[in-house]
Amino acid sequence: MELRRAAFGDRPDAEVWGGLLGGPEERWLAAVVLGGQGHYAAAATALGELIGAGGLFGSLAASTLASHRRQLGGHAAARRLDAVALARAPRGGGVDADGVDADGVDAAGARTDALLGLAADALGAGRLAEARRLHARVEPVGWRARVRHAWVAAEVELAAGHAERAVAPAETAASLAREAGALRHTLKSDLVLGTALVVVGTPESVDRGTRMLHCDLTHTDRMGLLSLSWPAALVLANAQADRTSADNWNVRKSAKSALSCVLRRADPISRRLAAHSPWVPTSLLRSGEPPNADAETKFLTD
Repeated sequence: MELRRAAFGDRPDAEVWGGLLGGPEERWLAAVVLGGQGHYAAAATALGELIGAGGLFGSLAASTLASHRRQLGGHAAARRLDAVALARAPRGGGVDADGVDADGVDAAGARTDALLGLAADALGAGRLAEARRLHARVEPVGWRARVRHAWVAAEVELAAGHAERAVAPAETAASLAREAGALRHTLKSDLVLGTALVVVGTPESVDRGTRMLHCDLTHTDRMGLLSLSWPAALVLANAQADRTSADNWNVRKSAKSALSCVLRRADPISRRLAAHSPWVPTSLLRSGEPPNADAETKFLTD
């Protein structure tokens, strides 16, 4: 299925607008892809309809919309949606005869998405112990669940101030995503890994992390994955703050341009959340103001 390939394979830049006219699975997959491309308003419309319909795709849609809210710093709003996702996750049953789907589009995947989302929401609210407990409740099945489980493991360690401990799970996520052929997940994993390496702070780790982030920014820009472009550019700008002012200005300009495009494509709720979030740097929202966030640890959660 081409929509599966776009959502979980090698075509995250695919044109998927027609999928919004399909059944629940097609609409959910299209919304996943559109979210990665930064089309949050279109995705929110489709996801809201699916949440209202309930069932498996109602749960998955709630988790997906929560992820989009969280990507723009709306952790409290995301928490409410993740709670809905967990409450609506089916108990047993899935897409194929065994109740197991290769990409986690099944009951177990829905529950995993909700729990990991709640853990990420807790991180954004500074509740580290709660995040660890929720993360520990997840027994990931399938490549997508294992990748997202590793992301949150890395993000927990970053939030705890143990960047060196974040490297291993980030490496695991990147390896799993590449093995699965999931390009968007690979680029997100590289973003998490590059961030962890930069925060570790040794000359070797910063050099490796910076090179990885440069590569990540190039690919996310080329693929039109704006939801990843702006954080990659922001982390890179912070990592190379000692570079020439022109180099740093160009990277920060890239971050601001990507986020501005995302916000133009976002629904009013998303724009409001970004404007009031303590985790989205105001320097990207309004020029001339200092960042109001630690950009290296607070906007990665997905």
